[in-house]
Amino acid sequence: MRGYAGKFIDINLTNQTIKDYKFSEEDLQNYVGGRGLSVKLLWDRLGEHWDEVDPLSPENILTFFTGPLTGYWPGARLCISGKSPQSMGIVGSTIGCELPIELKCAGIDGVIVSGRSEKPIYLWVTDDKVEICDAKHLWGMKGIDFLKTISKEGREILKKDYQNKREVKEPQSVYIGPAGENQVRAAAVIGKLSHGAGYGGYGAVMGSKNLKALVVKGHGPLPEPYDFEKTLHLIKELTNNILASDFRRRWGTSWFSYHAGNTLSAEPVRNWQEEWHDEKTQGCQWYEQRVWVKRYWADFGCPTGCMKLSTPKIGKYIGALTDNPDYELMAYEGTNLGIFTPEENVYLSSLVDDNGLCGIQGGNILGFTAELFQRGIITREELSFELKWGDADAFAKLIELIVTRKGLGNILAEGTHFASEILGKQKGLDLSLYNITTKGIALGAHGIRSGLDYPHAISYALSSQGGDHTSCAYLPIDHPTSELTVLLNDSGVHCNFNTYPTGTRSKLFEFYTAVRGWPMEKETWYNTDAKRIINIQRAALLLGGPEVKWRSKIDDINPKRFYEPLPNGPYKGKTKTVEEVDAYIQEYYSAMNWDQNGIPLSQELQRLKLDSVDKKIGKYR
Repeated sequence: MRGYAGKFIDINLTNQTIKDYKFSEEDLQNYVGGRGLSVKLLWDRLGEHWDEVDPLSPENILTFFTGPLTGYWPGARLCISGKSPQSMGIVGSTIGCELPIELKCAGIDGVIVSGRSEKPIYLWVTDDKVEICDAKHLWGMKGIDFLKTISKEGREILKKDYQNKREVKEPQSVYIGPAGENQVRAAAVIGKLSHGAGYGGYGAVMGSKNLKALVVKGHGPLPEPYDFEKTLHLIKELTNNILASDFRRRWGTSWFSYHAGNTLSAEPVRNWQEEWHDEKTQGCQWYEQRVWVKRYWADFGCPTGCMKLSTPKIGKYIGALTDNPDYELMAYEGTNLGIFTPEENVYLSSLVDDNGLCGIQGGNILGFTAELFQRGIITREELSFELKWGDADAFAKLIELIVTRKGLGNILAEGTHFASEILGKQKGLDLSLYNITTKGIALGAHGIRSGLDYPHAISYALSSQGGDHTSCAYLPIDHPTSELTVLLNDSGVHCNFNTYPTGTRSKLFEFYTAVRGWPMEKETWYNTDAKRIINIQRAALLLGGPEVKWRSKIDDINPKRFYEPLPNGPYKGKTKTVEEVDAYIQEYYSAMNWDQNGIPLSQELQRLKLDSVDKKIGKYR
């Protein structure tokens, strides 16, 4: 088992038990790691009664997995998964940070968490021990305060444990803020200051388990690859290719905001009522001049360094701290709310980060609420303040309501999909037009109506991860941006961005073979291994439950607003028709060997050796 540390830690918080766990070599070959291996584990343990499992109950399982390429392929990430309280399916949500390196250097490939602690705890993992620690003093802390506290405490523990036998550096952690503690479905698992695993709502799952954080320090080497010299050669070659492409390193993803809105007509503006704007202050040069204070900020082994560090330098929001913001937060905490100034965008992004909300899911809820206010569906009396487009202070108040679940915030904390259903019933209205989600998950900030941004007409409608813009359904299924391709990165587990530069993605299968020693063939991946994982995700998504069950082809759709013509800009009037999308849907069903209703065919599941999935999903045929 080269590339793997060879051990997982299995923790039951209810019984306070900690055990070692090992996957078979066959499972490691077929499911790789990260997202793929999490899908396998979740189905094995919960699949038989998947539709009965409450994702916020102790029965749900939360995984923190590395992959065989973590630490080798440039740009390390961690994959977090479980039954999603947003979609009721399985989402593999990845986050860039150093914690996966610490895990592998502690001799551990991943951590499996089930049950529920009676009191707030955090998990402490080092080379030779795993402990369940009291987190009462950390509960209620926002991100920055938590990081200051755990870094100081961690250094003190390490000095005591190792008696100054080695240089002591603070441990790494992934954690939740107040949003996760209060089980807000849009809560993310946060790393560092502002990195987030937001898709899936796993911050809420951590909160439901009274788990504040996973804190890790490892002092050993990374696991030895199969072919050390070949691996080293590939790392150098890939790094040189990545360094030759400098626009992401120079601008991060912030370069995309003005381009997406002005050139592509594909950026959310006022809850997607529009997708075009000509606001020059959304250009990355304005952010660079007005709010950036650190220009290069990278995770382990990453030559791209796309993150920045930002804070308003003048005005009433001085001191707010976040990253670029990246494109998704520039859009969802910016244009989506009618906000077009860097300082206000940074301020709202910092509130989202510090409270532990997902920037995409949280921003989606804010835009949904603002449109309901715009249309008189909710009132000032219900909110206790005016909520107008472009008013950063009002949106800050709304964030506080949602995170603390006070007043109307208690409904909005259920996420856009569930909130639209609850409020719709209360008011006797169909609010689905304002609900920009797919299968319970808010869409990434990339529209499809103009046809110019990268998502396909079916990218959100058929993704096994709902509205996840990082895991898009695509034709052909072996396309470089298809879900099956991204799944390979999410299972690896490493940064997707570092596969983009010319000459890097073509090395991926070669890299796998050099690190693991097992031949990794493109044809086998796309025809068998990737389909095996996606079919389990598809089955879990369709089974759903207990709060929502998706109805196969009926729910394989885009948000209603995406069928409306664009109202302005150079592509005014352009949209996707239902007929056009349906034709692509049938083509995708066929490519994936699903029937005309989008249910995996029995013979396909048998071919993939998914007998239990075939048996469970059979009632839907």
